[in-house]
Amino acid sequence: MTSRRDSSQARPTISRRRPRRPIAAAVTAAVLFPTLFSASACGGPADASTSATDLTVMTWAPSGTGSADRPGMTALAESIGRDVNVKGGLSGHRLHVITCNEHNTADGAKACAQQAVDAKAVAVIGSYSQWGDAFMPVLERAGIPLLGGYGLSQPEFSSPLSYPVDGGMPALIAGSGRQLVDAGCKAVSLIRPDTPAGDNLLGYLGNALKPAGIKLLDVKAPEQSSDYGQVIRKAVGKDEPGNCITSALAAEPTSNLLDSYRRQNPRNTRIASVIGSVQQSVVDSTGGDSGPLAGAFVTSWYPPESAKTWDGLRAVVRSQASDGHAIDVSDPGVQTTWVAYEVFRVVTEKLTAAGKPVDAKSIDALLDSGEGIDVGLTPPLNWGTTNMLPSTESPRLVNTWVTYQVVKNGRMTLQQPGFVDVRWVLTGARGPS
Repeated sequence: MTSRRDSSQARPTISRRRPRRPIAAAVTAAVLFPTLFSASACGGPADASTSATDLTVMTWAPSGTGSADRPGMTALAESIGRDVNVKGGLSGHRLHVITCNEHNTADGAKACAQQAVDAKAVAVIGSYSQWGDAFMPVLERAGIPLLGGYGLSQPEFSSPLSYPVDGGMPALIAGSGRQLVDAGCKAVSLIRPDTPAGDNLLGYLGNALKPAGIKLLDVKAPEQSSDYGQVIRKAVGKDEPGNCITSALAAEPTSNLLDSYRRQNPRNTRIASVIGSVQQSVVDSTGGDSGPLAGAFVTSWYPPESAKTWDGLRAVVRSQASDGHAIDVSDPGVQTTWVAYEVFRVVTEKLTAAGKPVDAKSIDALLDSGEGIDVGLTPPLNWGTTNMLPSTESPRLVNTWVTYQVVKNGRMTLQQPGFVDVRWVLTGARGPS
């Protein structure tokens, strides 16, 4: 496998044929928003002690439910709030962060959204939920923007009050396909959940592979299993040279999948995945450089966790503001929450500097204006009408850039510098072979 990895790195990369944007070498600003954190589960409205100049925001995620849990996202939101308030507030405003456990249910997500309404939140920031059909109508009726949701549900990419900071699974799986084209794959097996959301991934991956004439095999897998041996056997097939696998399962089932892959020990098949399925903690837990992910390709929304661009995030996580919570900086949910709060910081600074109130309506107006928001962790984000994706299902998917990473010496590192734009894949346009 070593010789194949070395030869793949010598190939011309897709970014030489498609636009590429450099990754910032340092954090745009180390300071974030302080917080007076009040609630860790859905309950009553925000603390009545907040003043008229306070800004109330909400972050939610499931906890205590199993593989869907993302407690690091709400823990980070609370930490950001404490850190900002200790440093004097955000543009003169004290930040009041409330968090909510949405229990990975539609009712739970709806209850969290209602708590945000009752608390008069100016925005829901970050957050992780697959129940967009339940929570988005509640936010829409109240005029509360969702800034930087994780991107699990279609309403997050279609609602006029949603401002996603990443391209969700569509961008990741499209990017994975192009990364495998670069690697010289002749056939690709997609291991994905046997769900409607999983069905949608096939089209994006097919668009990415079609110009190069690469064969695509659909391998449906249960969302939870302790043994994926049969799935791996189907994906590996005859284990011929040029055979590649990309996985789009969640992190916990991916670990079980990799255990089955390790036991089968294919000689010629290369493995790839996307962030969220694989992250640094998964690489570590499966053996690092001696495990099945050695040399694996990973497509991400962001720079790797080791990049200096995450220094501000690491500083908050390591500070007393984290209140002893263990927060995995390599978790894409944590990273997305950080990016979303950074966008909120910039928006708040802009509105305050212009002498405008910082409320839900003014936040919407600024984000809809077409003015780019650059926090140094993604290409500039712009939700103006002219930047919308020409898609009836996902017009709000404006960040179509991904990074290519590879597991090297047990660490996820950039395979090549910069971001790669997969917008043409997502729109079904014909791209390079």
